[in-house]
Parts: sequence; C-alpha cells; structure tokens
Amino acid sequence: MRSAAAIVAVLAAAALPGCSASATGAERGHGATASATPSGRHTPAAKPKPKPKPKPKPKPKPKPAPAALPVGPRNVGALPQTQALPHPGDAAFSHVIHDFWLAVTTGNPNYAKPAFFPEKAYEQVKAIADPDSDWQYRLWYDFTLDVAAVRPLIGKNAKLLRIDVPVQYAVWVPPGACYNNVGYWHVPGSRVVYEQGGVTRSFGIASFISWRGDWYLIHLGALTRVGAVGVVDDPETGAGEPGPPGGC
Repeated sequence: MRSAAAIVAVLAAAALPGCSASATGAERGHGATASATPSGRHTPAAKPKPKPKPKPKPKPKPKPAPAALPVGPRNVGALPQTQALPHPGDAAFSHVIHDFWLAVTTGNPNYAKPAFFPEKAYEQVKAIADPDSDWQYRLWYDFTLDVAAVRPLIGKNAKLLRIDVPVQYAVWVPPGACYNNVGYWHVPGSRVVYEQGGVTRSFGIASFISWRGDWYLIHLGALTRVGAVGVVDDPETGAGEPGPPGGC
C-alpha cells in the first residue's frame, strides 16, 4: 500500500498548472483556432471584370465625287481625221451623254471637256489665222455661257431620258467648206429629253461634229449669237422635234 505521503505527492502533482490532460487539450485547441480565419473578418470579394469598350461604329464611306468619262484617247486631237460616220448608240457616245448631263446638272462646264470637240483637232480643221484662240474665246466660252443658261431650266432632281440624234440629217462637210482644211461629219438639232416633276421636257443641242468616228459637242445653244449671253435652244414641254437639217 502507498503511504499517505506518496498519495499527497500525487495529488499535489495533479494540481500543478499545465500538467493535467485538460490543460494539454486546451493548448491543442488554441493552436487549431490560431490557424483559422479570425472571427469577424470577410474574405475580400473578387474585383469585377471591366466591361469591354464598345467598338467604334465604322464611319460611312463618302460618296465618290462625280467624274467625267473619256470619249477618245488623251491625244485624240493630235491624230489625223477619218471619214468614219459616228454611231450615237456606241460606248463613246454614252460617255458624251454622261459628261454633258453632268455639266448641265452641276453647272460646271468642265465636266463636258472630254465630250467637247478637241482643241488640237480644231487646229487641224480650221483654215483661219488663230484657231486656238477661236476655240478658247468663242467656241468653249460660248459653251460655258450656254451651260449656265440651261442649268436653272433643268432645276433639281431632273432625270435624263435620252438624247435624240437625227442621224438622217448628218452630212459630210468637205475640206474647203466653212473655212475648213479638214472635213468632218456634222449633225444639227439633237434633242435632250428629260423628266422633271413627272413631266417630260426637252431642249436642243445645236450641233455635233465628228472626229475619228466619234461625235463631239461643238455648239450647244446656238451657232452664232449677239453678245456674251447664254442661249437655250428651243426648250419645250415634251420631246420636241429634232432638226432641221443644215449648218456646218
């Protein structure tokens, strides 16, 4: 049997702090708690992803600027004349129509330059002292005046229907006639037929002449005039009548 002193020693050892089983368990529990998230704190929320920037809308492409179309080669006026009779239904004449209509609807005669009788060809044709000056200060200048006169007549939103060319009146003007060194085909009294506000209207083109098998504008409003004024040739309601024959 244990003595009373031994029993007292065991009880005393059990009473010492940190030595009991419950104290060891508390220490273990305290260690487990230290490794967990402290009470009262929250895990930070994930940052929201930034919204993608909207793609810029493509800008609408600007409408292409109007442009004249070539009728003959760039150096056509320097080439020799031929006796080929032009045809008003070919591609070259469709370019003449395009350039002419662009000129009268914009009021800018320069659009019709490719469709106008070439200056170098006129120098070959005319048996006069200064054909270049006559082309610039009479023929082309008169044409610019006539375009300005036609422009308000057409107005806005007019639609070209056709140009009637009276080929039955076409004649070959030989060298020696009309102060010419070189001959050409001439056709008078064509009609520009267009629609405006649902109404068919028309006016005349006084004269086309040929160069190397193509028609070119030469007189729009009139062959001759008094003073520096624009002329509109026979404006009418309806298609009008082409002609009459004659002229050079």
